[in-house]
Amino acid sequence: MNRRNDLSQSRRAANGFTLMELLIVMAIITVLMLIAIPSYLNYVRLANETSAVKSVQTISQAQTQFSMQYPLSGYACNLTALGGDTHSGPPSATSAEILPPDLASGAKSGYQFAISNCIKNSENGSDRVTGFTIVAQPITVGRTGNRTFCSDESGQIKFDPAGGTNCTQALVQ
Repeated sequence: MNRRNDLSQSRRAANGFTLMELLIVMAIITVLMLIAIPSYLNYVRLANETSAVKSVQTISQAQTQFSMQYPLSGYACNLTALGGDTHSGPPSATSAEILPPDLASGAKSGYQFAISNCIKNSENGSDRVTGFTIVAQPITVGRTGNRTFCSDESGQIKFDPAGGTNCTQALVQ
């Protein structure tokens, strides 16, 4: 009888985990995932929003630099004028080489960027841009970011909490 118990115990040990043990482990892993995934997505959204604010500041600074380098043009009306390939020749008013390529492309860290609402004044037969709006909008509202960020020639950043383009609330930094 002793030998029979030893044989049955050795077979049980050789077979590995029971189905119940595997189900318990899978349930624990599922619970941990249900807790961790929403937190992770919130951290990603927060990181994307922080990156968007810094990118809006970078574009605003690039606009100031552009207006000093090309005073006859004023500000740039698009991101490609602020960007450009450093290997394609010297900087110009259509390719100033001020912005990094990822930001000049108009998309970075779950946000799309654009310059709009250019205000042009005619002086001595040429148009000079004296005003603009920078818009950073989440590519997918609620997933890549929750808020849209905007700025203008004043440099003040405002946001739309709904992710639209109606930036009315001042961003406190």
